[in-house]
Amino acid sequence: MKQKGSLALFQYWNRLRDGRPAPKRTEVEPADIKGLLADTFILERDARGEAVFRLAGTRLCATFGRELKGFSFPSLWRQKDQRLIARLAYGVFQQKSVVVIGFEGFTASRRCATFEMLLLPLDGGVENPRSLGVLSSADRPFWLGSDPITDASIESVRVVDPNVEPMYLKNRPAVTVPSLAPSDATLEGEPNPLDGARRIRHLFVLEGGREE
Repeated sequence: MKQKGSLALFQYWNRLRDGRPAPKRTEVEPADIKGLLADTFILERDARGEAVFRLAGTRLCATFGRELKGFSFPSLWRQKDQRLIARLAYGVFQQKSVVVIGFEGFTASRRCATFEMLLLPLDGGVENPRSLGVLSSADRPFWLGSDPITDASIESVRVVDPNVEPMYLKNRPAVTVPSLAPSDATLEGEPNPLDGARRIRHLFVLEGGREE
């Protein structure tokens, strides 16, 4: 995790879970992460078992130029990457994986931006798995939000061990979020999303399918 939004949401999520595989979805208080809400989202599994957006922040929707609620999560990426994305979402839902995705987004006018996306599991019960996520732009180009991302290509995937990662964050300055007052087709039988991954210290690294 390199982006402040990812670090802040991970730290919040890690405090909430308090040693459990994931916090309950009812424990997430939007007011606690109000500074991140425009870039955050929640995924759920629909009747077909596919990961779809349950909620999406305003800036996130503007980045892709559409209302994302009910929209297929894997379909945001190029077809060559969609199966991997679906497997990763399944891992977050069913195995409580923590996933960091680095990708490049392209507009119809051929502009390009680099992004980091964090997916965190939420405990919604066996029948209602959820994922909390945040999208961060690495370079924050001036046109982002007015020239929509229409194509995305995975550059890297890291599956993080949340029990180890905090030790590697100790030397980083704390990232705080202002606390304000209230105002897969189903992949049963699919291989583990970590199959084929390389382990580097506390990380599992899956290479993205870059298209030449």
